[in-house]
Amino acid sequence: MPRQSFRGLSLARSAVVLAVGALLATLFAVPASAADPVGQITGLGGKCVDVAGASNANGTPVQLYDCNGSAAQSWTVAGDGTLRALGKCLDIVDRGTADGSLVQLWDCGGGANQKWVVNSARDIVNPQANKCLDVKDRSTANGARLQIWTCTGQSNQKWTAAGTTPGGGNPSGFVVSESQFNQMFPSRNPFYTYSGLTAALSAYPGFANSGSDTVKRQEAAAFLANVSHETGGLVYVVEQNTANYPHYCDPNQSYGCPAGQAAYYGRGPIQLSWNFNYKAAGDALGINLLADPWRVERESAVAWKTGLWYWNTQNGPGTMTPHNAMVNQAGFGQTIRSINGSLECDGRNPAQVQSRVTNYQRFTQILGVAPGNNLYC
Repeated sequence: MPRQSFRGLSLARSAVVLAVGALLATLFAVPASAADPVGQITGLGGKCVDVAGASNANGTPVQLYDCNGSAAQSWTVAGDGTLRALGKCLDIVDRGTADGSLVQLWDCGGGANQKWVVNSARDIVNPQANKCLDVKDRSTANGARLQIWTCTGQSNQKWTAAGTTPGGGNPSGFVVSESQFNQMFPSRNPFYTYSGLTAALSAYPGFANSGSDTVKRQEAAAFLANVSHETGGLVYVVEQNTANYPHYCDPNQSYGCPAGQAAYYGRGPIQLSWNFNYKAAGDALGINLLADPWRVERESAVAWKTGLWYWNTQNGPGTMTPHNAMVNQAGFGQTIRSINGSLECDGRNPAQVQSRVTNYQRFTQILGVAPGNNLYC
């Protein structure tokens, strides 16, 4: 399905710092009160903020560790701005403010070294030091120590509550909240609405709703990463190279091109093109897109449905649908092969492949999940 592709746009990092009460609404999606349950907090590699050995002794290291649902990984946020586990507080050793100052568990004393806020980029910040909670040496190994460090915007400083919907409430039930969607696509065209996307989900209820929570988030990130690449970060609704427009009518099809020779150009999040694809997508969705392909550029939900149609039902130049590639853990690279592998995979265009992979890695970070294996094709 040839299409015009665009590299994704860089994510603008907001410097707005929110009060700790907003931490719950933006990062953990639970209502603020005197002491609210957060549960697991995931970071680099999809691992959890963990109290070593589940000990509540003063000075116990706080580290990164495989998520296991234990009390050592069950955090609450208190009204005084502290993060607590096992009845004690997340604390900066020796009240340090320098890069590399380690964090530990300690009796809650109300000191500035136990106060934390979160900004809109999902950094957890100690205001006194003006530094971010950070994974030492960017390690994903079990036992990697947590520390504070100058805020860099890197993935080892990004945090999400694994058991909730980060970024705010999400009535749709989709694993990507509206605030996360906006974070992924800060410069998107207003045509590509979040409500249009969630309205389209009913057409393919298995999408981002199959397997474990990790698989669901990985699939959502994979779909949106490819979409971002195809549309320049959801900027472009239609293919930009108008010279290609007359090329997408295959006259050998019995139904021809009733909307016109040049009517079947790339549109929407996967840049649907060719008369036979408009026919197949329309038949599957119960929409006469062969006669009226312009609906894909007029109606947000219809555009999103065509993207989900391709993702969930078409192998393209690959050997499996992108949906099956993610659900069966074949890896993100197989989604690239199914969408544009004949032009990009096996060394044909490594820069385009890298663009898609970079988008996917960024989006999995936003969703607080590891990207998995086999990222390239």
